[in-house]
Amino acid sequence: MNTPQRPAQTLAQKLIAKACGRPHVAPGEIVSCQVDLAMFHDSSGPRRLKPMLEELGAQIWDKDRVVLVMDHYVPEQDDDSRRIVRIARDWAAEQRLPHVYDSQGICHVVLPQKGHLRPGMFCVGGDSHSPTGGAFGAYMFGIGSTEMLGVVVTGEIWVRVPQTLRMWWDGVLPAGVSAKDMVLHMIGRFGMNGGDYQAVEFCGPAVRALSMQERMTLSNMSAEMGAQAGLIAPDATTRDWLLGTGVPAEAIQTEGWFTDEGVDEAAARTVRFDARTLAPQVAAPHSPANTHGVDHFQNVPVQVAYIGACTGAKLDDLRAAASVFQGRHVAPGVRLMVAPASLQDQAEAEAEGVMAVLRAAGAELLPTACGACSGYGGSIPDGANVIATTARNFKGRMGSATAQVYLASPYTVAASALQGRIADPREVFA
Repeated sequence: MNTPQRPAQTLAQKLIAKACGRPHVAPGEIVSCQVDLAMFHDSSGPRRLKPMLEELGAQIWDKDRVVLVMDHYVPEQDDDSRRIVRIARDWAAEQRLPHVYDSQGICHVVLPQKGHLRPGMFCVGGDSHSPTGGAFGAYMFGIGSTEMLGVVVTGEIWVRVPQTLRMWWDGVLPAGVSAKDMVLHMIGRFGMNGGDYQAVEFCGPAVRALSMQERMTLSNMSAEMGAQAGLIAPDATTRDWLLGTGVPAEAIQTEGWFTDEGVDEAAARTVRFDARTLAPQVAAPHSPANTHGVDHFQNVPVQVAYIGACTGAKLDDLRAAASVFQGRHVAPGVRLMVAPASLQDQAEAEAEGVMAVLRAAGAELLPTACGACSGYGGSIPDGANVIATTARNFKGRMGSATAQVYLASPYTVAASALQGRIADPREVFA
């Protein structure tokens, strides 16, 4: 008797099938999934969830599967931020939550650094950039407060099985070009609506050659393409990085988490790119999709260079910026601000001498938090031209409605700070 062969599946289908307890799922199906982890922060979490839970008389389904990160309104600078953070701290103590990270860094960076993510998981986050978790071979996406309430009470959520858009990158990135340039280029090509595709999968030799933190940047900004999830198949790089965070080897299963050969075209389509020909990319105001090669902007002056956020201030990002600044100083009239993505990244950068290079170049060190990326802290002056490593440049996103924000990689932001205008970092490495 012949055993029926399981149809070829995308990585997204496999992850969702596991979460809903089925051998396979098809695009378009609506299924109920068990949640392995729910993350929220001081802005999206307790101040919204606490009153709703009290009104229902409901309890958290599994406190060990909940992670709370204080990163948006810290350090507190006014009465409103103090109130929001106090609610979060008091509620965390009242609930005796075991996984609370207060002022440790940005949630999307702290979560994996503390060993909470691993391949095969199905996770949700109370933030639109939660697809960062897809870099680890986990299906993770952002949800609103009402959906989070349902998850926190039941441990379940429904999803519509997505089609997948596979972004296949051949070759290897040249010096001065990074994952940020890759993702800006893709957003510029496909726009922010994402078409009919809900899952983006990054693959190919150039993706496999990236470090974990560079992969996190790709998955993070899949949100800017309108994707629900931004996935990367886990491999030895994933395993080694997770081992370094203290995740036990037996808890890291990388086998099988990839898109099968011969997957149906109705489930996935593939678009190919060549990393070798990619130039540094810059997104002009006021959209990440308003992207062109750096040469398009080289007469644009800048007054502020911001190296921060979950897409631009991890250890690898700080290293990239330091490689440009080595022995150099920012141009007169340019304010260089650096806000490391986590305390861990900052400490490692200090130990390596990276932070010393940035300070010698004229950097002003800001707290390890979301800060100006989420418009908090008032550090972006009105009317300034800003080049930033952040994920979004919507009008008013960084606080000032009159600032003109350009998005770029840490390499390009650093090169621009040196020149006082948007500049090509490849000139530094020539």
